[in-house]
Amino acid sequence: MIDKMSHVSIYVSNQQEALEFYRDKLGFEVRTDAKMADDFRWVTVGPPDQPGFEITLIEPKAGMMFDEATANQLRALVEKGVLGAGVFNTPNCQATYEEMKSKGVEFVAPPEDKFYGIEAIFKDNSGNWFSLTQPKPH
Repeated sequence: MIDKMSHVSIYVSNQQEALEFYRDKLGFEVRTDAKMADDFRWVTVGPPDQPGFEITLIEPKAGMMFDEATANQLRALVEKGVLGAGVFNTPNCQATYEEMKSKGVEFVAPPEDKFYGIEAIFKDNSGNWFSLTQPKPH
């Protein structure tokens, strides 16, 4: 039986720049930064209040995980900025929006009241889209 999800992957155009973005602009902790076979770099980050969950920042390169054609296809999708990556919750969307915006995070949409809560849409430095959501109480 599966008991939880521990890791999720986000494809990025540059691992080092993505690591700096997630650490310095989003305030995530660096959980792992290790070299593996064939110069494959395993980089994970996560929100400080969610220690059992890690986001793997993967730069599509030919090698251990991808052949050249697949790596090229993934890089093209990342560069196009068409990958939606998920939802990050916050207890105060407006305050988090203001803080992130002051750090240079690009927002596609400012905080707006929705049926499920208050939501703003932002992009990481690779063009991946995220919802920043203050969920409505249930």
